[in-house]
Amino acid sequence: MTDPKEPVRIEDEDGRAARTPGTLRYILGISLAMAIIAMSLVWIVPALTR
Repeated sequence: MTDPKEPVRIEDEDGRAARTPGTLRYILGISLAMAIIAMSLVWIVPALTR
């Protein structure tokens, strides 16, 4: 039996019951780049047609 005063240590993956592959950072980076490109096109294309 464990000592009730001793803290319980659980690894990250065991505590969440999931893996952390890190794909979210790629999704955020790609979406940020796409937003910057889209906003640039909205600004540049009308400026060139005037």
